[in-house]
Amino acid sequence: MTTYSAKTRDTLADAVASGQTVIDQEIKGLQALSGGLGKEFVAVVECIAGLKGRLIISGMGKSGHIARKIAATMASTGTPAYFVHPSEASHGDLGMITGDDGVMLLSNSGETEELHDMIAYTRRFSIPLIGIARREHSMLIDSADFPVVLPEVPEASPTGAPTTSTIMMLAYGDALAIALLERRGFTREDFNVFHPGGKLGRAFMRVESLMHGADA
Repeated sequence: MTTYSAKTRDTLADAVASGQTVIDQEIKGLQALSGGLGKEFVAVVECIAGLKGRLIISGMGKSGHIARKIAATMASTGTPAYFVHPSEASHGDLGMITGDDGVMLLSNSGETEELHDMIAYTRRFSIPLIGIARREHSMLIDSADFPVVLPEVPEASPTGAPTTSTIMMLAYGDALAIALLERRGFTREDFNVFHPGGKLGRAFMRVESLMHGADA
């Protein structure tokens, strides 16, 4: 049995308290986000569901990491989606976005300079733009066809580092993906098609795919 000094126990208790404070604050953000879903959310779902092409998702910094995850979740659950890095978009990757696509941009402040060219591109070619940010009056929100303003819940970090805001972005993306999945009637069998490898793929693998006839 491990024993700790009083000082070490105090340090461990402080760490646990800090962790609980962060999680509790992020839960508040998720509760506020959940309570605010309504017609705006439905409009975004309908926009994405009606696309002939793909949903292009982008963001910079922490928002970019969240955007990558949302794109991966969308793609694996029946909504064609792709992440485009905003800096690369300004150097030629805008050509990946077609008139049949939609664009969803994530930004904590809504003023991320690197997103400017993508915003301008969607406006020039009338490509549907979904903007997700914390600031209601910002470049992204003012430009978006479908503006999504996250609830005003403080970050869990005393420095203001993106924590609560990124959790809300991630949860909003998951909510969209599952709403779209259910709208399309996407099944476990469909899900299996996109996950043939690894433990997940083997778990869904059909028995007949493992059996061989006498002539095999």
